Amino acid sequence: MRRAQFWLRSLGGVGTAVTALLLGLITAPPAPAAAVTHEAENAVISQGVVESNHTGFTGTGFVNYNNTTGSYVEWTVDAAQAGTASLTIRYANGTTVNRPMDITVNGAVTAPARAFPGTGAWTSWATTTVTAGLKAGANTIRATATTANGGPNVDHLAIDAGGPGPGPGGKTPVEINGQLEVCGTKLCNRYGKPVQLRGMSTHGLQWYSQCVTSGSLDALATDWNADVLRISMYIQEGGYETNPRKFTDLVHSIIEQATARGMYAIVDWHMLSPGDPNHNLSRAKTFFTEIAQRHTNKNNLLYEIANEPSGVSWSKIKSYAEQLIPVIRQNDPDTPILVGTRAWSSLGVSEDADETEIVNNPVKATNIMYTFHFYAASHGTEYLSTLSRAADKLPMFVTEFGTQTASGDGGNNFSRSQQYLDLMASKKISWSNWNYSDDERSGAVFKGGTCDRNGPWTGTGPLKPAGVWVRDRTRTPDDFPTG
Repeated sequence: MRRAQFWLRSLGGVGTAVTALLLGLITAPPAPAAAVTHEAENAVISQGVVESNHTGFTGTGFVNYNNTTGSYVEWTVDAAQAGTASLTIRYANGTTVNRPMDITVNGAVTAPARAFPGTGAWTSWATTTVTAGLKAGANTIRATATTANGGPNVDHLAIDAGGPGPGPGGKTPVEINGQLEVCGTKLCNRYGKPVQLRGMSTHGLQWYSQCVTSGSLDALATDWNADVLRISMYIQEGGYETNPRKFTDLVHSIIEQATARGMYAIVDWHMLSPGDPNHNLSRAKTFFTEIAQRHTNKNNLLYEIANEPSGVSWSKIKSYAEQLIPVIRQNDPDTPILVGTRAWSSLGVSEDADETEIVNNPVKATNIMYTFHFYAASHGTEYLSTLSRAADKLPMFVTEFGTQTASGDGGNNFSRSQQYLDLMASKKISWSNWNYSDDERSGAVFKGGTCDRNGPWTGTGPLKPAGVWVRDRTRTPDDFPTG
């Protein structure tokens, strides 16, 4: 690079004129490869018809499968070279019954009996994504109904073979890591290797949904290089309980948007006041049943079932978790579940306890983690040491932290924050920062008015000091082992 710059300077005025162009050609990364969409109405159809009577489809229509086992849609897809690709089927299922399908690639079953659960209406479209190996040249991809109900209405197949992006080889975090699971005290990827996710939490959707847009999520995925988005849906405080249908649909939508960008999504049941999660147990069962049914085929979710319990014993939190988790598992056996801890998810420290109450009496469930929240200007050595000890015995996930005081406001303590980040990096503890909004507090990363103006979202210009700091640390390269 220095040689190129020296040579251009030696050209004088001509070099000045073309410097930007040539240096751009030398240094600019290639543009991300866009997913290629293959419409169902243009595919080979067996025992089904093309229709257009339900709105929201792409192309000129969709395929309505006959109600019979073995009906299918089959696409022929050309791949420039052999490699792994994400296959995303967009569908609608207006019934309350799953319409499972086998997904085969070149005759081999890649994903047996994916559920394709109900989407709420024939005009509500959802996606299911699987990962498969494609050969160079023509590939045959078939979606075949496995029950007498037939398949769902299928809109299209989108193929994403990966392009330049935040991860190694230009792949997204989800493309690299696939379905996550808890192994020992770590969060592990599909290769069984411990990983650390880093990203942002939304603010309460009842107040700041205008900050969660196509542009802001593009920035989070590609400018911040975030791995995970925490979707914070308050239950009280003007949230879910005021309009369950509205807020559930909003969460559905944001899950789909995170999925489209290759990020993991934490579905945050943001219970705050009252602090006993059992107050909202019936609501939680209703909400997570629908979320798990709709998104069971996705490989990029985590469920956070109790944001910040407070003023309640660990035994009651544990009881809540052990009643709710089986309800989720009936519909989604694979997604990791995150359990809040006592005293605003401080492992009990803020109420004069510590991690030993959980170590001695853990939740009776598998594939779960425990959450820890900290605010660096308020939570010093005692909190840091507790997290360190806990992470050696329990699977931990820091689903919320700030560089300020526990109010999410005030001055930033970046040095203490860095101590936490160093600890979390060394122990592979994943985290999300609070919060991705333009709230007036110092913990909101965007300057006031950014969301109402719809940006700009990229770079450091629209960011408060805390936003600049956490963006810099989110942007550093991920360490996702695959071998």
